[in-house]
Amino acid sequence: MKITSKLLLSTAAFMLAGALPADAAWQPQKPIEFVATAGPGGGTDNLARAVQSIITKYKLTDQPVVVVNKGGGSGAEGYVYGKASAGDPYKVIFGTSNAWQQPLVSKVAFNYTDLTPIAAMAQDEFLLWVKQDAPYKTASDFLKAAAATEFKMGGAQSKDTDEVLTRMIEKAAKVKFTYIPFKSGAEAAVQLAGGHIDAHVNNPSESLGQWRGSTQRPLCAFSPKRLPQGPKVTTSEGWSDVPTCVEQGLAISQYEQPRTVWLPGKVSPEQAAYYVDLMKKVQATPEWKEYIEKTSQVDTFLTGTAFDNFIKQDLEHVKQVAGEQGWLVK
Repeated sequence: MKITSKLLLSTAAFMLAGALPADAAWQPQKPIEFVATAGPGGGTDNLARAVQSIITKYKLTDQPVVVVNKGGGSGAEGYVYGKASAGDPYKVIFGTSNAWQQPLVSKVAFNYTDLTPIAAMAQDEFLLWVKQDAPYKTASDFLKAAAATEFKMGGAQSKDTDEVLTRMIEKAAKVKFTYIPFKSGAEAAVQLAGGHIDAHVNNPSESLGQWRGSTQRPLCAFSPKRLPQGPKVTTSEGWSDVPTCVEQGLAISQYEQPRTVWLPGKVSPEQAAYYVDLMKKVQATPEWKEYIEKTSQVDTFLTGTAFDNFIKQDLEHVKQVAGEQGWLVK
């Protein structure tokens, strides 16, 4: 999955100047609720809280913003909550591609068309992680061991991006995993640190603290090239030191996850435009750049037709993988 379109922002000063033009038709008049469709500490939760922090620091709205977690049902809880809040512009839902993927593979009480798309703000990378003291030095070592013994692979939610990647690894390496879903990548990281699973495929931000704390380490990144150089995570290594999975003999050259923002359905165009503009302002701040660098994500911004086209393209990709796994809802 790869976003190719980017919205070029003019200048940070312009983006931060005021909340809306003087003739804007709508501005929030009461507190705003950010709904993270995952548990605390996961990538979706981290995004919602990063955006909240930036909005608060720069006073980009006069209203308070609170983050709530609704990650039940592999994130369906948050999306159903958004659907039930139709017409309410004070509920902002933070998710991923599971907004449109989940209805393909599970009987859930929502579809992405029940929501109003605001933006895809970033593309998050994936890495293959093992326990710090695991004997595997490379992805090839890990897969050789997995071929002999069925490993437990943890991930955030079921039939979602983490499990899709797990099944892609199985196919590429001709191995079989027992996949164990958790409410968030943060939970998967805790389980790996405790030795309850053998590996997981977390995003960088979800296991940053564990790598820094020497409880787990990445074997490879599912990227066509090494991740951008940033600050060191450990005393000697950073994200750019992690080999690509292709370098280590695992033939999956790229796998990314969009970080997405939605409103409930039946909001007005002016209300949706307010939040598009607000997210642009967030993205223009130094703190956003720092967040992107620290979490080794790809900074991007898709809205309107570009976002809609990306969703349709990704749906075709997911239908193929889900069809191979027998997941498609009949």
